[in-house]
Amino acid sequence: MRWGPILVMLALLLGAGPAPAQDSPGIIPMAKEPDAKPATVKPAEAKPTEAKAVTPKPADVKPATVKPTTVTPAAAKTVAAKPATPKPAAAKVEPAPNVFAGIPPDERLKIQAALLWAGDYTGEPTGGDPMLAAIKNFQKRHKAKITGELTLAERAELVAAAKVHEDEFGWNVVVDPATGIRIGLPTKLVPHARDAARGTRWSSAHDEVQVETFRIKDPKLTLAALFEQQKKEPATRRIETSVLHDDNFFISGMQGLKLFSVRAKLRDGEVRGFTMLYDQMMETIVAPVMVAMASSFSPFPERSAPYAALARSVEYGNGLVVSAQGHIVTDLKLTEGCQVIVASGLGDADRIADDKDNGLALLRVYGPRKALPLALTRDAPRTGELTLVGIPDPKEQDGSRKLTEIKARLADGSAIELRQPVPMAGFSGAAALDAQGQFVGMMEMGNAVLASVEASAPPVRLISAETIRGFLAAHDVQTAPTQTGDAKASVVQVICVRK
Repeated sequence: MRWGPILVMLALLLGAGPAPAQDSPGIIPMAKEPDAKPATVKPAEAKPTEAKAVTPKPADVKPATVKPTTVTPAAAKTVAAKPATPKPAAAKVEPAPNVFAGIPPDERLKIQAALLWAGDYTGEPTGGDPMLAAIKNFQKRHKAKITGELTLAERAELVAAAKVHEDEFGWNVVVDPATGIRIGLPTKLVPHARDAARGTRWSSAHDEVQVETFRIKDPKLTLAALFEQQKKEPATRRIETSVLHDDNFFISGMQGLKLFSVRAKLRDGEVRGFTMLYDQMMETIVAPVMVAMASSFSPFPERSAPYAALARSVEYGNGLVVSAQGHIVTDLKLTEGCQVIVASGLGDADRIADDKDNGLALLRVYGPRKALPLALTRDAPRTGELTLVGIPDPKEQDGSRKLTEIKARLADGSAIELRQPVPMAGFSGAAALDAQGQFVGMMEMGNAVLASVEASAPPVRLISAETIRGFLAAHDVQTAPTQTGDAKASVVQVICVRK
């Protein structure tokens, strides 16, 4: 069984990984594993492997601390609070930067994942750095000179191998619109996405593998209380490893007959994280993916990524009323596959035209119209401050449909950079206003469609007023001749109901 070595690898990636490679700090100190593992209830065949995987660590730590005698999960906070305990563990993985000296962080992560996928990383004691041993195992398998240092050709081979596995699993690094979390997803393993109570849930066809994000904003709930709650709920959980820090925690073990892990981080009174759950028989398949997910996970991301596409039965977005005859322009993706389209407060809408090149759809409602039509007289600036105005998914504001404003900046071209990593569920199609409050275009959220770590198009982009004007002119829509006093009055929520 490879559960123990996987946690060691996660410690390497999360605890010793360089800052440029990920935005979230390490949350699994390697010193904690010797405490938790002896208490693990595991199949007999797995126990020798797990004991081996962590044997070197107690040997290094025992002369300086008595922590190995503590085996209860409750000791996690004490371990986290005392700097003396994690420091020897950090020293244990100190050789890793030498092994990867001169290798860029992104390439380093691909090499680490490739070594684990290939089985070269075993986590077994060798008296030295386990990653160095993995590289030597790789060189031995390829009948190359065993040096522990990767040549350019060997690095290229490992990166290519990682790419093969990324393609095999449909690997995508995306932002979850419901929580704002950036996470790597094996989309071929978990192709089914749907709403969850506090985020989004991805799963395989028969729930063998499940990934669920969560976001909790409750000033009364402390991180320590959530940590204890996650250890006990559901009641079928048996904890093997649990570590609590001031601003994050990690928990893993068994949930019924499945393996599970939970990681979460606190910032500004808000907790974001994700839970992974999978059948024991899937462990050899899922284990390498866990490493990639750990390296890409960022609860409050600074780096942009495309948004995860969700085929929801009911999907929310925004539209802009552009004529007195009831024409509404909105995001094309929002209107695809809809059995019914509703403009909130105005009635049912028909899609009468689209522009696939620019991602626009034209709707029309019939009957009484309360919203004010928007004049498209102002073109977007090349750069500058923006305010995005829309109505998010009702779940984001406890069922209400209030206008929400998000501060952003227009970068070069059409890319929109958010000032803060906020949930964007139901926000596509929102109006973009300049610093003077004048309408300059419509916001569109880009979804991931190909297996790629980097987005090929801006995750959030501006469709300019000029582009919208041209689209409407092509379909003989008479727009308002002058700018309305308040562009926000033209924003309506658009609801797509699918079969």
